[in-house]
Amino acid sequence: MFITLEGPEGSGKSSQLPPLEEYLSNAGYDVLTTREPGGTPIGDQVRTVLLDKENTAMQPRTEILLFQASRAQLVDQVIRPHLEKGGVVLCDRYADSTVAYQGYGYRRSINEISAIINFATGGLKPDLTILLDVDVEIGLTRRQEGGDVNRLDIFELTFHQNVRDGYHRLAKAEPHRWVTIDAGQSPKQVQKELRKVILERLQLDN
Repeated sequence: MFITLEGPEGSGKSSQLPPLEEYLSNAGYDVLTTREPGGTPIGDQVRTVLLDKENTAMQPRTEILLFQASRAQLVDQVIRPHLEKGGVVLCDRYADSTVAYQGYGYRRSINEISAIINFATGGLKPDLTILLDVDVEIGLTRRQEGGDVNRLDIFELTFHQNVRDGYHRLAKAEPHRWVTIDAGQSPKQVQKELRKVILERLQLDN
């Protein structure tokens, strides 16, 4: 099963994945955890370019294509091979991030972006996507306090609000695939809800 975690900046996806992976592994599942952009040696090089705060001249189209380059490598080298052997993949961000950030955030054509994503992924879509939803200002404050600020974090507030709105639109359009969890709760409670949602879906899939 292919499971992705999505959400605005500061939603806590990255910190939730290690304990989630451990829990599912202990439950007997063959779990692989990865992230976007990155997840492969080539993808990690692309990630460095994408997130570097010095690259302020990067154009939206350049950004979109770089994300897809990293994603194509990750899908073919890491995600598909693990899924094909019956494993579970947990991915910190995936294609929906491009639609939310570069589509709704930049107000670019969703149809054009979707076509590029489909080419990069070979049509691979998640079985389950969990939106860790948090107020934009709270999320950005968390990022600043954590000291892990990248190029996208420093965009204006309106951009991040558009991204969050984009996520809500995506979740509403595919309710069978998306589950929303309030990431404004304590990390412990968020982890509890993540485990519940994923375990129920995995048991249904068997």
